[in-house]
Amino acid sequence: MNWKRINLFIGPVLFALVMFLPIEGLSTEGKSVMACTLWVAFWWITEAVELPVASILPIVIFPLSGGLKLAEITTSYGHPLIYLFMGGFIIGLAIQKWNLHQRIAFNIIEVVGTSEKRVILGFMIATAFLSMWISNTATAVMMLPIGLSVVDHFGDRKPFSKNLMLGIAYAASIGGVATLIGTPPNIILAGIVKESLGAEISFFKWMMFATPLSIVLLLITWFYLTRYKIEKEADAECFEMDKLPKISVQEKRVSMVFVFVAFLWLTRSFIWEPIIPGLDDTIIAIVGAVLMFLIPAGEGKGNLMDWESARKLPWDVLLIFGAGLAIAKGFAQTDLTTWLASYFIYLKFLPAFAIVVLVIAVINFLTEITSNTATASLILPVLVTLSVSLGVETLPLLAGAAIAASCAFMLPVATPPNAIVFSSGKITIKEMVQTGFALNVISIILTFVFVNWVWGLVF
Repeated sequence: MNWKRINLFIGPVLFALVMFLPIEGLSTEGKSVMACTLWVAFWWITEAVELPVASILPIVIFPLSGGLKLAEITTSYGHPLIYLFMGGFIIGLAIQKWNLHQRIAFNIIEVVGTSEKRVILGFMIATAFLSMWISNTATAVMMLPIGLSVVDHFGDRKPFSKNLMLGIAYAASIGGVATLIGTPPNIILAGIVKESLGAEISFFKWMMFATPLSIVLLLITWFYLTRYKIEKEADAECFEMDKLPKISVQEKRVSMVFVFVAFLWLTRSFIWEPIIPGLDDTIIAIVGAVLMFLIPAGEGKGNLMDWESARKLPWDVLLIFGAGLAIAKGFAQTDLTTWLASYFIYLKFLPAFAIVVLVIAVINFLTEITSNTATASLILPVLVTLSVSLGVETLPLLAGAAIAASCAFMLPVATPPNAIVFSSGKITIKEMVQTGFALNVISIILTFVFVNWVWGLVF
């Protein structure tokens, strides 16, 4: 039976059922938004079509079914935060183009040492740091061959080989949590908070909140992966193959732009905003991207960035993000939110902390089988309603949900980094599930602790 073909038809059937069945207390516009959301969500979850294809569906079905006007929908796909992500991606591509990411990785490994446990820590720190600025998929792709070469020098012995591979995958996801551009759910969170609540989550404040969480979770993961007894240490000579040539002019110039942009992001809210009132994180990202196209690479190699390289931008992620913002706008501009709130009220018997833990846990395990970007796009608008109806603080709940969407560690299909390291053949599904389940539970507890106590200190 071809389930993919069947799922193609189930999506529009769900849409038709919601549109034509009487639903008490819900307007035509609200029904339209709910019907469209179900169709898109079903195709996202089942992957009946590729995710970006499902993501452009709202442009057609929202206006035709009376949910939102075409102009209102298409502005979601051109939201300022999409350009923040785009600018970050271009800077990341420039870092990859000139192999600056390899130098960063090797330097970190050289600092931490060459014992088994230290090598795993070095790889995890390098991977997490790169994932803060580059997509977690690109980071995992870059780190995997480096990791495999080290595994070969260690004699391909377990559990080192397994734990190094898992360390790379998990660190790629954990590092992305630390910055707004590190992982799609974070930028989706910022967009929905802006659209639905009129509030801003700045690059600096998010880092103040999320970077400590990322560091703690990274260290816990490292301790968990390296709790085995080491029988034999590797010699430092194993890493002579990793010696890199002298830093190039191109790497120096990319580093300068990268540091400049990061500095502006981190200091914008308290240094530059009073001086340049219109400056925001998106403008800074685009300035950094443009500089990459303008600054000569030197040695007759053109500029630091060219459009041929920029074509590698993950346009699919930007489309999914746009669809999420379109759905959020639909929720905010119709009576669907209040209608849903009337049903969520039945959960009011639960204490606030239990609701937060439940939401974080459900999203964490849901993203084991669904795209974290699609899950965040779909669920965050609903949580705006849920929080209001249940008397739970909205922003911490949304933040916890966004982080939970990036912390799926059990299955190869859960995240691209998991799938990438699984392809190495050094890990079995059983090993990933056993290790990942414990880390899922740890991440749920840690996320709850941070949104419950640390969020208020920062925001």
